[in-house]
Amino acid sequence: MKATAMAHPIQGLVKYHGMRDDIERLPYHDSISVCTAPSHTRTTVEFSMDYDEDTYVVDGEELEGRAAERVDAVVEKARDMSDAAHTVYPVRLESENSFPTNVGLGSSSSGFAAAAMALAEAAELDADRPTVSTIARVGSASAARAVTGAFSQLNTGLNDEDCRSERLPSNLHEDLKIIVGLVPYHKETEDAHNEAEDSHMFQARNAHIHGQIAEMRDALRNDEFDDVFELAEHDSLSLAATTMTGPEGWVYWQPATLAIFNRVRELREEEDIPVYFSTDTGASVYVNTTEEHAEFVEEEIADCGVSTTIWDVGGPARLLDEDEHLF
Repeated sequence: MKATAMAHPIQGLVKYHGMRDDIERLPYHDSISVCTAPSHTRTTVEFSMDYDEDTYVVDGEELEGRAAERVDAVVEKARDMSDAAHTVYPVRLESENSFPTNVGLGSSSSGFAAAAMALAEAAELDADRPTVSTIARVGSASAARAVTGAFSQLNTGLNDEDCRSERLPSNLHEDLKIIVGLVPYHKETEDAHNEAEDSHMFQARNAHIHGQIAEMRDALRNDEFDDVFELAEHDSLSLAATTMTGPEGWVYWQPATLAIFNRVRELREEEDIPVYFSTDTGASVYVNTTEEHAEFVEEEIADCGVSTTIWDVGGPARLLDEDEHLF
């Protein structure tokens, strides 16, 4: 009846934008990402008749409104898939993040992935990770990829049999280092997805995204570092263009974001360092480089006036022992 799980957030490499189904969170097209570690979310869930109602707490704060509704969707998905009698009892879910949230670093992906993994165990589903990814997906489509971990692809579809995550083979995790340039500007990714279809660039993005997916899969399979992260850099620009041309005209990037972009290009063009920038829906920047250059690149990014840290590739969501329960 009680379980705890941990999951790593994702960096989008070929990102989805917009959803054909807002309830089941079915994206219009496939997406590919890489999990980042040691950043993680740890979540404990318990179904118990001792509770009066479902309760969700994240980083010490009880969720309300839309945030609680999104967790409700994941809980109910797990309940619907379970035959265990105890899932009719109220559930308590507590979650803690090891990194800043709502700043473009994928906290919703790790949050819903950890929740789905813990719920699947507490509900006695005996499910594999692709199946658990369909539970996480209704909270955040990116969370589906956080369930399977490392380099993963969420396939589009109209049902759980098709729209689930799969792990992609690649050895790039052995050399990849991710420098995070933290630009603490609050954003709401869900709002951007909701209005993406109203951008005049939405159809153009959808038209070329399938080719990008094929190229990204091929580059990952062949461990082509420059090809993978050049594609990710260009996809970041495409995503932002679609966001900025929606009805609200949202511009998430801040001066520090652009300063990092410029420094990355200088390092690549003037010093021949394999380094590429990437952003999701937010102002913070992922700077992808190799282990050989990681410390130097971090120093250069820090000179842009931002807080930095070096992350590695994270694995799949996993269950933790009882002594790691949050309550």
